[in-house]
Amino acid sequence: MNSRIAALTNPFDAINQFKGEYRCIAADLRNAPNGQSTGPVEVDRPWESYADDQLGLMDHLGIDKFMVMGFCIGGPFIWSLLKRAPNRIAAAVIAQPVGWRPEMLDPTYSGRFWTAWGATLIEKRPEITKETTDRFVRRMFETSPDFVFTVTRDFVRSCQNPILILPDEVPAHPYAVAMECAMLAPNAEVSLFPWKQPAERIPIAVRQIRSFLRAHRPT
Repeated sequence: MNSRIAALTNPFDAINQFKGEYRCIAADLRNAPNGQSTGPVEVDRPWESYADDQLGLMDHLGIDKFMVMGFCIGGPFIWSLLKRAPNRIAAAVIAQPVGWRPEMLDPTYSGRFWTAWGATLIEKRPEITKETTDRFVRRMFETSPDFVFTVTRDFVRSCQNPILILPDEVPAHPYAVAMECAMLAPNAEVSLFPWKQPAERIPIAVRQIRSFLRAHRPT
């Protein structure tokens, strides 16, 4: 919800790692409080509005086919893009993805990463009401929540795109959901785990990402 280009350095600097070989494109998410992109808070279609922005950016740049890599909330975003535009995505890297677990219904659970977004945004844009931001996040994460939020297990099972999954296990990034995706998607690969700790393992994960992208790079 707060994702912006300047933050794409954790757990490693993705753009610096790959800019020598690829044209790397990123964007501040719409209405990320510390970002530079603003737009309507579409309470009835939150996930779809983000996909509109992401595909719209590629359309604006005249890019038809591309590869995607996303961290954290990038996981659901990527599944949404795979559903909307499967023929445009040559390969996808899903790292430390968020996913649903029942504990997230508990208001005190630390995995509810979306709870502070509304108040922070309102401080910057007081014309947006708390009712609007509350409805937005409830629709995203608390209205019939399940699995990866944006697609069903049946969709993942039918998805033919090459996918590399780097699982995590923290409150917002359930290992079980990431591994279920890896088992269901017919052309999925998975990294070593854990891959972020100790830090000496991160270069191994980066090498695997690089090999995966090279293997599926569109001509």
